[in-house]
Amino acid sequence: MAAIERDNQQLKAVLPKDYARPALDKTRLGQVIDLISNIQVGDEEARSKDVLGRVYEYFLEQFALAEGRKGGEFLTPHSVVGLLVEMLEPYNGRVYDPCCGSGGMFVQSKRFIAAHASGNGNGGKARGDISIYGQESNYTTWRLAKMNLAIRGIEGQIAQGDTFHNDRHRDLKADFILANPPFNVSDWGGDRLKDDQRWKYGLPPKGNANFGWVQHMVHHLAPTGTAGFVLANGSMSSNQSGEGEIRKNLVEANFVDCMVALPGQLFYSTQIPACLWFLSRSRKGDAARGLHGRNGQVLFIDVRKLGAMVDRTHRELTHEDIARIAGTYHAWRAAPSTKSTSSTTPYQDIPGFCKSATLEEIRKHGHVLTPGRYVGAEAQEDDGEPFNEKMERLTAQWREQMAEARKLDAAIEANLKELGYGG
Repeated sequence: MAAIERDNQQLKAVLPKDYARPALDKTRLGQVIDLISNIQVGDEEARSKDVLGRVYEYFLEQFALAEGRKGGEFLTPHSVVGLLVEMLEPYNGRVYDPCCGSGGMFVQSKRFIAAHASGNGNGGKARGDISIYGQESNYTTWRLAKMNLAIRGIEGQIAQGDTFHNDRHRDLKADFILANPPFNVSDWGGDRLKDDQRWKYGLPPKGNANFGWVQHMVHHLAPTGTAGFVLANGSMSSNQSGEGEIRKNLVEANFVDCMVALPGQLFYSTQIPACLWFLSRSRKGDAARGLHGRNGQVLFIDVRKLGAMVDRTHRELTHEDIARIAGTYHAWRAAPSTKSTSSTTPYQDIPGFCKSATLEEIRKHGHVLTPGRYVGAEAQEDDGEPFNEKMERLTAQWREQMAEARKLDAAIEANLKELGYGG
């Protein structure tokens, strides 16, 4: 461990060095070392497939599952991270996660770039030119993040400390922010930050950090920056302690770009329903980047029915789900004269799935941002039967079933009388 730290400065004082403590089972430790030593992770093919990184990711996932409610500190489900990355497309610039956990957002961003390495993006700059910034308050989780990045050869400025009270990237203006803040934190010390410069859209309630996280991320966005992050569903509709006013101010300031309602059972740590927020500082359109102006509009996507169960308690969004959601967002953002990077078909509203709503529509709903309010019901297939004929048929069917039910009731009553239980 000391030798690894010596040759990898980003791991200085991060790796554990307690493998000689008396309580450790030496036989078991030897078996682990033999097992790891025999994994072929060093050749070129293994490195190209990120075998060692995937092994590490597997252990992280198992650790998160074993930790139960605490698991969310260590790992955001990879399908959720994958969806955020596919929607934001962080090709170039500064990528920031203010509560980075074990660093999954950064790993997925690098994977995205590797998968889309050909060609140029964002005004002709070479894809892959990103710099990484993160912060994590939990010391153990911060060490996991440092190791997670180092094992993949990813360099980044990952700081340790409380993001609200000791912002280690105070002057950073990020091009992309991806985050999964802890849901509904009540002991975040908001009462000590009443005059903080980050609260431009309203004072976050001291009993819930959700809109503290939102405004922290807005504060750190570059002039053309975009943010995608996970929050509890309550953030879309709550009016308690001024949260509704903050949400209204963000909408009226034209920051809110897209809202996605997620399926349940995606997270290791909680059954609280979650959603994705996408915020953008610049929504006027950019011909060079092929972006259509979406001032005064918000895209709502409801994917609560998507995903597949991977075990009895956990669901994942499939690759097809992610492609459909991201493709819808990119088609909505793409200028009419261009082809989206993920979709070649023009955007259109789909009842029950997506809706591009105007600011006036959102005002009518009291600035509530729940997608279900806007997308409506899924369109039913027309079976070709005229309405009047269908009503007559269904009414006759109902009457037949009621008559049959009365016959069954009479038969049951007769049988009860024969058994001596009748009235």
